Amino acid sequence: MSTDLKSKFLEVYDTLKSELINDPAFEFDDDSRQWVEKMLDYNVPGGKLNRGLSVVDGYQLLKGEELTEDEIFLSSALGWCVEWLQAYFLVLDDIMDESHTRRGQPCWFRLPKVGMIAANDGIILRNHIPRILKKHFRGKPYYIDLVDLFNEVEFQTASGQMIDLITTLVGEKDLSKYSLSIHRRIVQYKTAYYSFYLPVACALLMFGEDLEKHVEVKDVLVEMGTYFQVQDDYLDCFGAPEVIGKIGTDIEDFKCSWLVVKALELADQEQKKLLHENYGKKDPASVAKVKELYHTLNLQGVFEDYESKSYEKLITSIEAHPSKAVQAVLKSFLGKIYKRQK
Repeated sequence: MSTDLKSKFLEVYDTLKSELINDPAFEFDDDSRQWVEKMLDYNVPGGKLNRGLSVVDGYQLLKGEELTEDEIFLSSALGWCVEWLQAYFLVLDDIMDESHTRRGQPCWFRLPKVGMIAANDGIILRNHIPRILKKHFRGKPYYIDLVDLFNEVEFQTASGQMIDLITTLVGEKDLSKYSLSIHRRIVQYKTAYYSFYLPVACALLMFGEDLEKHVEVKDVLVEMGTYFQVQDDYLDCFGAPEVIGKIGTDIEDFKCSWLVVKALELADQEQKKLLHENYGKKDPASVAKVKELYHTLNLQGVFEDYESKSYEKLITSIEAHPSKAVQAVLKSFLGKIYKRQK
């Protein structure tokens, strides 16, 4: 992704924001306009923008030549729809998890003037997506497919969040419920569809492709999303907070993390007892005991082994795809996340 395309991508954000805070369907006054603008600036463009930029990237690789200004704008607008969806999930997710920081700053709902207004802000973020799609894609032959795609992926993500929440129910802290298969199900629905499949599906639709003919692409991307989340679980414990932009709380939050699932697989009876007694406790001494056990079980080495095996498996799957252009899209995606530190 050239810096030129990235700056054009950021310009599109300003255009979309300006359209949304002047949307004729609602009579804005200065207060509401300023609130939405501040809320958008705080929550939408702050991350790495990988998901959004991947739509532009993906479309360019499928086309195989220079993009027109219109194509840059439209692929960027779709990329921003993915980022808007992400912002909506994160704003609400942080409330549910009682998180403190996100992307190196306090969570939106933690700001003194925001609080639970953030719940409605999440709903507004969600509702901005069909406004953007309607304004810029209504006349396109793939418009209905785009709307369907966003609706379906949102449903899958919310359902993934539900199984995550009901599996980690506070008051029913039962580690024996945790296994690689439940971890995989949560990850597939909660993360992989919207973070990996959605951006590529947007690019494919814009390029005129039929998504039903690309089931194997979806499968590879869901695999990649699983690998990405395992990295995330790993970084939550072993990453440096100043690098990853947040303080990991998976242990305290009793999360069904890949690390705890692996630890349960590898631990002896004594170590399992230690996990059952300390996992999901807020006090720093318990967290330290769990981390110490992770070190004892050499989970860093186990993760590195998982990482290289996953990479090889993904490359093999990608190279089996008949289209070189689609291979390029998938490889570019994998290149962005392989051995990432944040």
